[in-house]
Amino acid sequence: MTNVKTSSLGFPRIGLNREWKKSLEAYWKGNTDRETFLKEMDEQFLAALQTQLDQQIDIIPVSDFTLYDHVLDTAVMFNWIPKRFKDVHDPLDTYFAMARGTKDAVSCEMTKWFNTNYHYIVPEFEKGAQYRVTRNKPLEDYKRAKAALGTETKPVILGLYTFVALAKGYEQQDIKDIYSQMTPLYIQVLKELEQEGGKWVQIDEPALVTASHEEAAAVKEIYQTITEEVPGVNILLQTYFDSVDAYEELISFPVAGIGLDFVHDKGKNFEHLKAHGFPKGKVLAAGILDGRNIWKANLEERLNLTLELIQSAGVDEVWIQPSNSLLHVPVAKHPDEQLADDLLNGLSFAKEKLLELTLLKNGLVSGKAAIQTEIDEAHGHLQALKQYGAATNSAFAEEIDKLTEEDFKRSTTFEERLRIQNESLGLPLLPTTTIGSFPQTAEVRSARQKWRKKEWSDEQYEAFIQKETKKWIDIQEDLGLDVLVHGEFERTDMVEYFGEKLGGFAFTKYAWVQSYGSRCVRPPVIYGDVEFKEPMTVKETVYAQSLTSKKVKGMLTGPVTILNWSFARYDLPRKEIAFQIAQALRKEVEALEKAGIQIIQVDEPALREGLPLKERDWDEYLKWAAEAFRLSTSSVEDTTQIHTHMCYSNFEDIVDTIEDLDADVITIEHSRSHGGFLDYLEQHPYLKGLGLGVYDIHSPRVPSSDEMLTIIEDALKVCPADRFWVNPDCGLKTRQPEETIAALKHMVEAAKQARGKLAQTV
Repeated sequence: MTNVKTSSLGFPRIGLNREWKKSLEAYWKGNTDRETFLKEMDEQFLAALQTQLDQQIDIIPVSDFTLYDHVLDTAVMFNWIPKRFKDVHDPLDTYFAMARGTKDAVSCEMTKWFNTNYHYIVPEFEKGAQYRVTRNKPLEDYKRAKAALGTETKPVILGLYTFVALAKGYEQQDIKDIYSQMTPLYIQVLKELEQEGGKWVQIDEPALVTASHEEAAAVKEIYQTITEEVPGVNILLQTYFDSVDAYEELISFPVAGIGLDFVHDKGKNFEHLKAHGFPKGKVLAAGILDGRNIWKANLEERLNLTLELIQSAGVDEVWIQPSNSLLHVPVAKHPDEQLADDLLNGLSFAKEKLLELTLLKNGLVSGKAAIQTEIDEAHGHLQALKQYGAATNSAFAEEIDKLTEEDFKRSTTFEERLRIQNESLGLPLLPTTTIGSFPQTAEVRSARQKWRKKEWSDEQYEAFIQKETKKWIDIQEDLGLDVLVHGEFERTDMVEYFGEKLGGFAFTKYAWVQSYGSRCVRPPVIYGDVEFKEPMTVKETVYAQSLTSKKVKGMLTGPVTILNWSFARYDLPRKEIAFQIAQALRKEVEALEKAGIQIIQVDEPALREGLPLKERDWDEYLKWAAEAFRLSTSSVEDTTQIHTHMCYSNFEDIVDTIEDLDADVITIEHSRSHGGFLDYLEQHPYLKGLGLGVYDIHSPRVPSSDEMLTIIEDALKVCPADRFWVNPDCGLKTRQPEETIAALKHMVEAAKQARGKLAQTV
């Protein structure tokens, strides 16, 4: 009989009440000393392990816990520390400097972790650097867990192939040398674990899902070397987020176990397993529960799938586990959560998913009858959830049926619109603007809490929002910005705000998820058909416009971003959900235009992150993503200028789609890429309106106007000056007012200097 164990691939770091975030931010602000900070982090590290032990998980990971980001941990562990940080001598200060920057050194680039909403710090390769093991973090975490809890754990390490695939700064011909230099370092880390008595190590290689057979064969050589040098440690080679194309090559790797995703694989991993088998002597680590969404599992269906897997694989040992690390879902259902019972009962967060695994193990070992009560309960909850969602937006189907091809395109060409808009808007060359949000201070957050707790009336709260709006309209005018924004002080989150005003969405109070660093979000829950109820942004935008003679942008979040940053219902294709959201946003765009707002920004920062991992699947997604954006924006007059914004993306992959959006202006995160996108634009010019971020808003440092002027001038070498915009990388919500004002002052100065230089060349 097959031995069945439960396994966790990773657990949320942030704590049920975001204790992790609070500790980090207190330390950064100087409100907590280092000793206290590290003690608090150690307590949270152990609490996450204890939660997993309490769910009776057999194989628990360590070293998935981090002080900022697990990819950054790997870079620092192997001394991938860029030269610009060499003057920062303290290891912890260096670590945070790479993530957040310093006064004199820009932070490392940050981008999306595969096709998720988590952001990792991009490792930077530097030729001639001496890479070495600075500290063995997996070993340290393994020892801490054993000493404190007396439990054997499974250290998690980011695999060499994936680490290099996620890095930047090297050429293709450098890769073999990097492998040669880095493989001994991985061996050193594993040998030290072996000497300490470690039994299993989980090496994450999600990049292998897109590897060719030739690439996989090269990676196999790495693992051949590692296992020959460290025979005493069992390696679980873990993949996730999709199926493995090079399956036959993968199962021949000289490792003790292989982890496969049987949720997001579109059935392909199971097809491969049936066609090519699975090595009897290896552990099959089967990802059978969705680690990226929050819906309760259909226990009967999952049990039957696992039984079929076991029968097909014919292996001696199977580990059942989530499809990926549970980093991407909330920690657990909070005891004070306020949701309708039919909805709440249909949800499953990290803690609950682990309990589902334990139930499934019981069903596999003792037979289905042993968990029949729980199977029936789960089925009942899912049926109630379906009925609850069916009560929303009965008019949706009729609206979608009435759409025609004309609803998806602007009535005139971009060049004609540009001429019309230049006349009607009267903006200077190189217009300056911001992306939308301004600092949400403690005072702003406190006011929102008072209003939500009914301590303030609607009138009190609205008066406060108007006061903040006026303050920042005045600041923008004083700074000399050309296109202003109202500041978004009424918004907690760029997706949550809209979801709260649309039908078909629900919102949790405590279901936080890490986005990047200490930044946590509560993704909306889309449980039914989406419905536009009433204008969502018109009142605040019109008020801001009444305070100034300059143009104020209307600020919306796009349909694909709302979809990708939500926990979406599982019973509809994502395209259909995106079109529902787009149809609702179209009505909001029309309401803003009717109210006299001439510039409307519909942000799509998450467009690329929804891109399937396999290039062969891109076209279908990009086609409907662009269609959803155009459905939102195409009904406006030619005089109305449509903007959009994107960030954290490898934009080269989606330039054709950016063009296909047919926005009049796109602003793009740029400063953290250290000029990489300009190289692409030099070969592939973008001829619509374009704003490249001239400073990084994720760092507290304030760049000089000269630094920003250099970025502008470099951009103007490849971008037409008559359609180039000057802006920060992203919104300014997380920054302090003083640094925001100082940075924007420098940005406006840089734009003026650039205009002056352009005038001299005419």
